[in-house]
Amino acid sequence: MTADTVTDVFEEHRPVLTGVAYRMLGRVADAEDVVQEAWLRWSAETRDDVREPRAYLVRVTTRLAIDRLRHVQARREAYVGPWLPEPVVTHFGATVPDTAEHATLADSVSLAVLVVLESLSPLERAVFVLREAFGFPYAEIAATLDRSESAVRQLAGRARRHVEEGRPRFDVDPAERRDVTERFLAAASGGDLDALLSLLAPDVRLVGDSGGKAKAPLRVVQSADKVGRFLFSVAKQPIAQSEFRFLELNGGPALLVLSGGVPDAVFQLDVVDGLVQCVYIVRNPDKIAALAP
Repeated sequence: MTADTVTDVFEEHRPVLTGVAYRMLGRVADAEDVVQEAWLRWSAETRDDVREPRAYLVRVTTRLAIDRLRHVQARREAYVGPWLPEPVVTHFGATVPDTAEHATLADSVSLAVLVVLESLSPLERAVFVLREAFGFPYAEIAATLDRSESAVRQLAGRARRHVEEGRPRFDVDPAERRDVTERFLAAASGGDLDALLSLLAPDVRLVGDSGGKAKAPLRVVQSADKVGRFLFSVAKQPIAQSEFRFLELNGGPALLVLSGGVPDAVFQLDVVDGLVQCVYIVRNPDKIAALAP
């Protein structure tokens, strides 16, 4: 391959590589570092011996992501308060017209699923991401991980069962999630505690991620009464030059709160049967700075 061809081939597959790395690591900077390292390895040789560039690049990226994940897991153990993935802007609704494919992509990158993936081993997570999110054949995953196909199928089964047990059952209608999110904002900002409580499931959970760099609960808040009263008290504390924007993050509607044009918080809701099952709040400035308009 010529230098231009090497670059063109890599750029063609960059979206898939970034998607794999982000789902493996849950943080944009870590994913970008992994993809950059994959590029350095890819561009170091002429690559005339590579018959299937996509498979080769995914293999390199996945292995690098596994190594990176093993290192960052220790770092996350010292994280202040609950850890949530870094929210990323998605546009599945505009780029993926097929409903089934949209649902698969959105689900695989949702905050709820990424949180569950944190409890998997690096190999289980890699198998789940490659199989469930991107549909790679078991034989190709086995070659990527240097494992037998039967071992990969066992890893896939364990990972799938664990994820199914840990994630909530989503409403598939984005319009309903958006409607509930809008009513949630109206109730909270309007000081209507009864309206807010009516939107919450009895066992609703609130997970706040600040990394110790902003105000947020250091433990998960659970039950409609506790979550509702916490949100009600937060809403009574004014934010300077506040502005609210709706956008699609991690495959679903989310609310971005700006203070003086700077991202202050991200709210996203898991909605089941019209009720909020979980409230995610990301306030760590390192994770939301990139969402600035």
